[in-house]
Amino acid sequence: MFKHVFLTGPPGVGKTTLVQKACDALVSSGHSLEGFYTEEVRQGGQRTGFDVVTVRGERGHLSRIRDVTGASHGRPVYTVGQYVVDLASFESLALPLFKKVRLNGGENKTVFVLDEIGKMELFSQPFIRAVRQTLDCSSCTILGTIPIPKGKPLGLVEEVRIRSDVRVFTVSEENRNSILQEILSALQQSLKQ
Repeated sequence: MFKHVFLTGPPGVGKTTLVQKACDALVSSGHSLEGFYTEEVRQGGQRTGFDVVTVRGERGHLSRIRDVTGASHGRPVYTVGQYVVDLASFESLALPLFKKVRLNGGENKTVFVLDEIGKMELFSQPFIRAVRQTLDCSSCTILGTIPIPKGKPLGLVEEVRIRSDVRVFTVSEENRNSILQEILSALQQSLKQ
């Protein structure tokens, strides 16, 4: 039996939108949520970076377009394409959420939103450890997103993909408007275990 639900598919296909719709339905059904989304940041119609937004609405930087004039002050600089990852901001917002959900010992399982496990997030070793611990946690079910495989495999993403307790839904333009009920059914099943 699976315990966690992950969505995969090409960038921009609607994975985050589906996660948000599923979360709205879960909250309406009385389930508690914790975790975060990754959102694009746009200025003047141009994407300038990504933010991490908690399910409670707190926001922090994940990345911004590279500033070639900015100094790194001796710290390592992590980049994905044109974006510089703000590891300190990401970790200060995301890591406490993992700890909070793992400490939840109540009767009701918490749904932990993990959007997403991607290249930017994987620069953080504490994040990788927290994801692994949360996957093994008995008090929560993860609703997350992972990228489709392309190029060099991402270790943690592949670990998630092949776990026997994870159900992966592939989101496409053809099914993104009809797959929500199937995702919700899978989550309801995992929450009853």
